[in-house]
Amino acid sequence: MLSRTEITTSPALTFDALVAGKAGAPLVLLLHGFAESMHCWQAQVKALAGAGYRAIAPSQRGYSPGARPDARDHANYHIDRLMDDALAIVAASGYGDSRFHLAGHDWGGSIAWALADRYPERLASLTVLSRPHPNAFNRSLKLADGDQAHRSRHHRAFLEPDAGDVVLADNARWLRERLTANGVPAAAIELHLAVLGNKPAMEAALAWYRARGAIRGDLGTIKVPTLYIWGDADDTVGQIAAEGTRDFVEAPYRFETLPGIGHFAADQAPERVSELLLEHVAAHPI
Repeated sequence: MLSRTEITTSPALTFDALVAGKAGAPLVLLLHGFAESMHCWQAQVKALAGAGYRAIAPSQRGYSPGARPDARDHANYHIDRLMDDALAIVAASGYGDSRFHLAGHDWGGSIAWALADRYPERLASLTVLSRPHPNAFNRSLKLADGDQAHRSRHHRAFLEPDAGDVVLADNARWLRERLTANGVPAAAIELHLAVLGNKPAMEAALAWYRARGAIRGDLGTIKVPTLYIWGDADDTVGQIAAEGTRDFVEAPYRFETLPGIGHFAADQAPERVSELLLEHVAAHPI
């Protein structure tokens, strides 16, 4: 049964999380992106539990009120801290330094790529939605056609001091319109806004971008079995970046295109994403 719980990794960090499945079963950790929350993984958490896995989907640093260090100090939201959180959540959930399956969407995908690069021995499999390997992303940003640079223009906008106010203005109109345009159901939008639709949470979420800056760091090639899922209606990730990801994975690799699906595939096409995820983790057991 799906439950909402809290996972404490240190005296200063307590994460809200959706959890399902028997404790001690093979673990799947699912990391959300922007602008959403742990709720994007509801269908997948349920499906994984039904297939015999332990599934944990936290609202990450800044999104969880109990894990929200000062957003004015961008170092608190450096990707290394986000990676530390993921491994600490695994340990605090009773898995110590055991291997586990990892899935990430958008910013959660960025964290997942980085973890697979730095700690390949910890991962049985990697699943990424809507976020190409950083090297493929960087390569596409430099292309003369400017397509990917145009798709990613909001990243620079998020570095502006007033970005939080702009995004939340008029009852979070920007967020609502963006999520709606990508086919996210109205009920899911309200769940995400219940987490992110307030100034402290939004400033913390934007601190992820401000800590990284405009440039994504390159990674090495990935040596973990990888499933990459991309919707061909994704308005932020173009085909060249998505298809180019295969150049940076030196392990069993599966690329799945979802026709007509936008950036938020887990919300928009939950059954298909769950089906693909279950096939991938089953193919690469711990």
